[in-house]
Amino acid sequence: MTDNRVGVLVMSYGTPNSFEEVEAYYTHIRRGIPPSPEQLQALMARYEAIVGGFFPLRRNTDNQVAALQQTLQRDYPAVDYVCVQGLKHAAPFIEDGVEEIAAAGIRRAVGIVLAPHYSRMSIGGYIERARKKAEETGVAIRFVKSYHDHPLLIEALAERVKLGLERFPPDKRAQVRVIFTAHSLPAHILDMHDPYPQQLMETSRLVAETAGVTNWQFAWQSAGQTGVPWLGPDILEVLETVNREEGVNEVLICPVGFVSDHLEILYDIDIECRRLAQSLGIHLERTEMLNADAKYMKLLADTVHRTAEEG
Repeated sequence: MTDNRVGVLVMSYGTPNSFEEVEAYYTHIRRGIPPSPEQLQALMARYEAIVGGFFPLRRNTDNQVAALQQTLQRDYPAVDYVCVQGLKHAAPFIEDGVEEIAAAGIRRAVGIVLAPHYSRMSIGGYIERARKKAEETGVAIRFVKSYHDHPLLIEALAERVKLGLERFPPDKRAQVRVIFTAHSLPAHILDMHDPYPQQLMETSRLVAETAGVTNWQFAWQSAGQTGVPWLGPDILEVLETVNREEGVNEVLICPVGFVSDHLEILYDIDIECRRLAQSLGIHLERTEMLNADAKYMKLLADTVHRTAEEG
């Protein structure tokens, strides 16, 4: 009898489950180097500023994985897909997820990251860790590198842009500047001809076209403090520039590089950007995140299934 089970390693950045886990989480991000007391307090303060703490952030990933499992079972009942989590900086780690698949006796798997755009520094790192553990455990695994131009992703994001524009007065909507954002990365990826910036611009262009938006631009956000240049301009800088140099007073931010509510959304945009916007007299809105949106789940399921069939 042919084993029709296929493991699905759903990878994500990860987040701590409690305040007690923040230091270990931050240390893991820093490759084993503990943060200074000042750095730790700064991160703790950001979590504390988010209503409800970071527990909802952890639940978002749980909900996405559960919804993907249900979607795969519904759309592809002939295959026994088994979804497990593998997180970059928190338990269960990527390696734990691969081991869970192997322990279940599943010999074939697909790895996918809850992020649409590929970079060697981000998605490439997830894949490298998963592939290494898969080789050790005897799991044959194939990977989805990106899905930045999947029609369902574009459709879901465009719908959110349209809904976001409705939060502005009808007579102001034509003046709204839509700013697409994504997490910045160290600028040296440009020397590597990394596809990350181009994929993000492609997604932004397709979403704008689908939503019927012509007044848009792109900005980076959430750059790390590592002492090396990161991709810019930063969203905070862009907000000041468009306001002071172009007289823009209505802005809709669409974080196309992110798929769920987490620190970079709930703090970096909803607190930092809103605080600056208020000081500049800008009416700022943000599009809703995908989270476990049905279209997003369907595109993930479609991409996973096609990748499994290729194998």
